[in-house]
Amino acid sequence: MEIRARYTLIGLFTLATAAAAFAFVYWLNHAGGLRQQTRYQARFENTVSGLLKGSAVLFNGIRVGEIVALELSSDNPKLVTATLSVDSSTPVRSDTKAGIEFQGLTSSPVLSLRGGAANASPAKSNDNQPPLLPSDPDAGQNMTEAARSVLHDIDGIVNDNKEPLKTLIANINTFSGVLARNSDRVDGILAGLERMTGSGKAKSSATMIDLNPVRTFPPIAKIPTGQLVFPEPDVVGSVFNDEVAIVTPAGDRSTAFQAKWPDTLSRVVQSRIVQSFENAGYLKVLGRQPDGLKVDYQLLVDLRSFQIVTSESPTAEISFSAKIVGENGEILGARLFDVSVPATITDQASVSAALNQAFDKVVTDLVVWTCKTV
Repeated sequence: MEIRARYTLIGLFTLATAAAAFAFVYWLNHAGGLRQQTRYQARFENTVSGLLKGSAVLFNGIRVGEIVALELSSDNPKLVTATLSVDSSTPVRSDTKAGIEFQGLTSSPVLSLRGGAANASPAKSNDNQPPLLPSDPDAGQNMTEAARSVLHDIDGIVNDNKEPLKTLIANINTFSGVLARNSDRVDGILAGLERMTGSGKAKSSATMIDLNPVRTFPPIAKIPTGQLVFPEPDVVGSVFNDEVAIVTPAGDRSTAFQAKWPDTLSRVVQSRIVQSFENAGYLKVLGRQPDGLKVDYQLLVDLRSFQIVTSESPTAEISFSAKIVGENGEILGARLFDVSVPATITDQASVSAALNQAFDKVVTDLVVWTCKTV
């Protein structure tokens, strides 16, 4: 009997020790343990479904305490008061707001504390009660309730504006019917606007005229050395950069003949002049300046006129100014080139021949003058 009594006492002592150890651990983790705790209250006007005694309290996402009590108000059934035990070092201010957050889709809710200005005063208690923190009015509203509320508001707006919406839909239906019945006229109006603004697509049958580089040059006494860069010319004056300019003596655009360049006129002129310099063999010439390449000269050209003038005796006229700039930025020479040759505008071949004849003459003069100047 004595042995059985001794074993019973030992068992009871072991159970009591284990229970005390569990209680001590719980006290350390939940009741504050060695940390100093401060109590606050938060009052909610909506349901706090899922919030329990012992639920975590987060401040800006960091756990700082737990809920120690949840109470219903006897005066107002809608009010729920939560008492929180929070680490005293937590910077809770008078403007810190309490809310309810859900950690993921399936986890239990937690009470969250957010915000608070740095210069705001600490939360203070009244009548020996824990400080009451303001809460979000919609804190206890879950996503389903929020969606239901939004749909209810939308339904109210639709009901309030039922008649105007019916009228609007009827007007749209009438307008679409008018457009359907007059689709041909609408297409004509849009085509007219494209022609007025010049934004319509170019016809595939548009006449195309190109320039040919000069291939033969007169001999020159001294072949210059160095490298020449010829950038894309600037377009000034009454130059049509995209179309072949056919103008009247007064300078107005003529409809006697219409044609286009294969590219913008400035790029076509740049390419053909570079090819002409290469054919002459006088200089090493480039259309642009590659990085790291030494350039001795630059040839700068401003296009002033590049056109066919219609009259009793039509002419092809080309005019541009040219400057040669040295390595140090000094202008070595400047000259105005102007040429006019007889032309006819009966067909594509005659217009192309007249422009190429004028281009051949003026580019020959340009290449020879450039080589002599440098």
